Amino acid sequence: MPRLQIGQQVSDLIDFLLEKIPWLFDGLSAFMQACVDALTGAFTRPPAAVWIVVFVVAALLVRGVGLALYTALAFLLVLSLDLWEETMQTLGLVVVAAAIATLIGIPLGILAARSRPLSLVLRPVLDFMQTTPVFVYLIPAVFFFGVGVVPGVVATTIFAIAPGVRLTELGIRQVDREMVEAAHAFGARPGQILREVQLPMALPSIMAGVNQVIMLALSMVVVAGLTGAAGLGTVVVRAVTQLDVASGFEGGLAVVLLAIFLDRLTGALADRSGSSGLFGRLRRKRPAAQEPVTARTSAEAEAVAA
Repeated sequence: MPRLQIGQQVSDLIDFLLEKIPWLFDGLSAFMQACVDALTGAFTRPPAAVWIVVFVVAALLVRGVGLALYTALAFLLVLSLDLWEETMQTLGLVVVAAAIATLIGIPLGILAARSRPLSLVLRPVLDFMQTTPVFVYLIPAVFFFGVGVVPGVVATTIFAIAPGVRLTELGIRQVDREMVEAAHAFGARPGQILREVQLPMALPSIMAGVNQVIMLALSMVVVAGLTGAAGLGTVVVRAVTQLDVASGFEGGLAVVLLAIFLDRLTGALADRSGSSGLFGRLRRKRPAAQEPVTARTSAEAEAVAA
């Protein structure tokens, strides 16, 4: 039986694309490089204390005192390890990759929820993307975009996109059909039903997908370091090649601290019951503050009717 030349066909396809549309890859590379550079510059130019305060305030508003205290201690530890710049470079890469994966994944999830055939087609594709070894992505990414941060962003985006699609589709499919039918009965158009009924009800599931996208993107920072992307991945890769246990442990610890912060922060946004932060407390107090007014208004209406 003759051997199938699948790998050679993929290689020929890459060569064909590089020959016919190099301008497309150059444009994408320039765009992603500009995004990463802009975010990295925004994170690294101000003093570290400024961003630590911003992160602590965000944690306090979204999750509460516990996460705010952890955030302060975690980023002060990163600063004391002299890994602040590398951590912010990693954060910039993760934000760009997660944003691209989310912008692609959520619309695909919406389309898959509205079209059963598309859902059946996407399912094996997403399985393939999520189970293929991540190093396989690096070969075509380096061919298309060269060495540097861009192939790392591309490989990270491909690896992290699946949860955004799956959980968006799941959230929309789990919306109560009676609510959708009621909206239809009141004359709402499909676009209105999607915006005003399905997406708000599916928001916790969608935010859980965004959380998983960010976590998978962060798990790829070491692989991105292999392509020359600056950040904690480079620290870990250098430590591995030099057998530097101390530097490798410190770089890995910084990745873990950043991952916990991002996980707790985005996880609070996915909580349907409302976060325990200041925003959540204000949201829970607002109906209580309105109850006396409502009661008084009802009493006045009854008196007038009498």
